[in-house]
This record gives sequence, structure tokens and C-alpha cells, in this order.
Amino acid sequence: MAYYSKAPSRKTRDQKRRQAEQRGGFNDEGANYAGARKGKATASPTKRTYGKPASGEPRYGTRKNVDDNAPAKRVYGKPAPEGETRPNTRKPAEAAPAKRTYGKSASTGDLRYTAKTGQSNRVRGDHITPKPYAEQKREQRPVVKPFVPAPYRPQPPMEESINENLLSGRNPIREALKSGRDIEKLMVARGELSGSAREIVAMAKERRVPVQEVDRARLDAITPHHQGMLAFASAYQYHSVDEMLALAESKGEKPFLVMLDGITDPHNLGAVIRTAECAGAHGVIVQERRAVGLTPTAVKASAGAIDHIMVSRVVNLAATLDMLKKQGVWAYAADTEGEDYTAVDFSGGAVIVIGAEGDGISRLVLEKCDKTVALPIRGKIGSLNASVAAGILLYAVLRSR
Repeated sequence: MAYYSKAPSRKTRDQKRRQAEQRGGFNDEGANYAGARKGKATASPTKRTYGKPASGEPRYGTRKNVDDNAPAKRVYGKPAPEGETRPNTRKPAEAAPAKRTYGKSASTGDLRYTAKTGQSNRVRGDHITPKPYAEQKREQRPVVKPFVPAPYRPQPPMEESINENLLSGRNPIREALKSGRDIEKLMVARGELSGSAREIVAMAKERRVPVQEVDRARLDAITPHHQGMLAFASAYQYHSVDEMLALAESKGEKPFLVMLDGITDPHNLGAVIRTAECAGAHGVIVQERRAVGLTPTAVKASAGAIDHIMVSRVVNLAATLDMLKKQGVWAYAADTEGEDYTAVDFSGGAVIVIGAEGDGISRLVLEKCDKTVALPIRGKIGSLNASVAAGILLYAVLRSR
């Protein structure tokens, strides 16, 4: 066994010697005096250098003395000294079981099992081979029928639906404006307009047709042949308010009209037109801007009632109410803060004003009305559909008349 000294100090040997000389710890013979600071001079024994023979001392170390009577160390791999017998410490060898080699024949009665499935392997004659793992996983998979695509059947060509109310191209739009046909709105591609396009836009503004500038991609999505502008014509011809008043006078009845403020849903417009015709109204007044007109959807929702009732489109609803008041027509606004409709007398000339579901009747139009009527609400929802509210009030007017 080898013994090792402690790790060397940071200071060198010469530095230690000089420090010892300054303290008087070394004499001329080189003896080290321990405790020189306290004045004690006790010579320390000579240091033993490991790896070299020491006088009168064994070379086996300094921590423990070597016993001379101890037997010599036995060196493995070499013969023992004379007169020494080495005991046999090994256990008697037991008969180890014969190792099985997979892929070769096994002894009779020996069954082999796979580690993952727990099933016995296949036996081919006297030769047993393990079942492949891929084959085992394949057997565990559910049987899935292969996908067989249906035979291809060509679809018949779809007939392109022609919208008669859509005017594409500059010449059709110009001729429609010259003939006096009602145009709902004119869509123009954003950008600089050429000479003919400027002329058409000027004609539309002169006839108070709404002009809307949009991206060219939006026009392309509607139709590829637009030449930078599209126009939506009205499905039916509009009438004037004077024609409605003349119709009521010819029948010998008081004027009975419906005014819609801010209705943008074509289905609501069609439903109101249908109810107004059934209740015997003389006409329906709609707003020119920020409201829906006689679009194909509104006409379809009216279920044919548009052919039997007049629809007028005006620029200013408040001015129209002032004109009707001069003709002896009373304006009744549908509002949640108004009077119960069952207590109101609708006899005489009447115009029922219906606002949008979200915003209701505008402030200026509401101020122009003579009375505000309300429908009782018993549920948790605070308002009715515009067409439903119009239907209730229209039949209330019919009952009073």
C-alpha cells in the first residue's frame, strides 16, 4: 500500500526556509526547532523520504509496522511458495441448463412464447421459429375495407342566373338614367374617371341616385364585365306621395299610409308591404338613403303584394311629414315610451311611422310626429321585430276605421 503526503503549500520550499531562519527555527546543521517563537528548542526527527530506503526501518510505510511473522503475500497468477497450501474457496460447479437458441429446434415439451403477445410461436415440423413482430401487430389491427371511389358522373352545366336588375357597362347605365328608370345605387370603381364615366356619375347625382366608390375587386366579384361601374335598378317602379293621396281621395277614404325610417333588412320591408296591402293601406313610404329599397329580395318577401300597393321613396322624411300634416294626416310613431296603442283613436287620416330595430326612429322624425304609441311588453326582450310591430299597429288603425 502506498502512502501519499498532503498537497504542497502555495509557498515554495525556499520561502519556508527563509521564514524559519527569520524566526530562528533552523540551526547550522539544518535541524528544525518546533516552537521557536515560545523559546522551546526541540529537535524534530529527520524526515523520511518515501521511495528510498530508511536506516533501520522497513519500507512498508510509517503508519503501521510490518509484522515479520506475517506470511508472505500471495501473488495471484504465480505458484505458491514451498510448504504453503492454497485452500480451494470455489463452490462446486452446478450443472447449468442448456441455453436455448432461437431459430433452432427445441427439446420435446419445450414451448416458446413471445414476450409481447404471450402466444406460442409457429412450429414448422421440428423447427420452431418466433413469429415476427410486424406480423403480430398486423393480426391485432382491425380489418378495414379499402376505399373504393364512386364512379365519376359529370354534372349537367348550370344555367347562369341573369339578374335583370343588375346593369353592367356604361351604355346600359346611361340609357337607364335617360329613360327615367329608378336606380337603387350606382357603384363606381375607385380611381380617376374617364370622360364617359364622369358624364354618367353627373347624371346619377342629378337624379339623386346614391353613388358609391368601391374597389375594382368588388366589382369583379359581382360580374367580370362591368367597365368600371355597376348599377342596381329597382325591381318595381316607385310612386309619389301625391299619387297615394289621390288614390285615397278617389276611393273616398281617409289617407292611410306607412312610413319606414332606417329599415335596412329587405325581408322586413317585404313583410311590411305585404301586411300594409292586407290591412288596406294606400301606400308605403321609404327613405332614399341609408335604407333598403325595392330589391329582388324585398319583392320576393312581399309575396306578390308589391303589385297591388304603391311604394314611394323620398329624400327627407321630416319634410314629408310636414306635407302630410297640411293634408290633415296625423303621424303616429311607434316608441316604447309612448301611450298604450289600445287607448289611441286612429280614426281619420293616419300615417304609422316604424323605426329600425336597433336605433329606432330618428330624433327629428320623432319630433315631427303628433303622438307616440307603444306596444305592451311582458317578456324579457324589450322590443319586437319591425314588421311585427307594424302589423299590430296597422290592424289597430283598421279596427278604428
